[in-house]
Amino acid sequence: QVQLVESGGGLVQTGGSLRLSCAASGSIFSINAMGWYRQAPGKERELVATITNGGMTNYADSVKGRFTISRDNVKNTVYLQMNSLQPEDTAVYYCRLDVKVRVTGPVFRYWGQGTQVTVSS
Repeated sequence: QVQLVESGGGLVQTGGSLRLSCAASGSIFSINAMGWYRQAPGKERELVATITNGGMTNYADSVKGRFTISRDNVKNTVYLQMNSLQPEDTAVYYCRLDVKVRVTGPVFRYWGQGTQVTVSS
């Protein structure tokens, strides 16, 4: 069993910054890709950023140049540094980790519980 705990959300003014964290614990052999998604009220969940186990990153166009995803493979943690936040960034943010629990076997996808980010204008 793998548990994900997200933290770092909150209320911030336009132009402010927040740093989200998502820490995984439990039966983990390795973690492949990690990512952050968000879902605003009345909208579908959308990709924000991903990072491979080799460190390659991918960002949604709407956050490029403002958000930075990173990972700590020792701590099994993924981060999302969010700068220059705008009201349209308001959403519940979810982390997603692709985890191998043993050397051989499938990769399982786990989601965090979500953390609210609210940007006031």
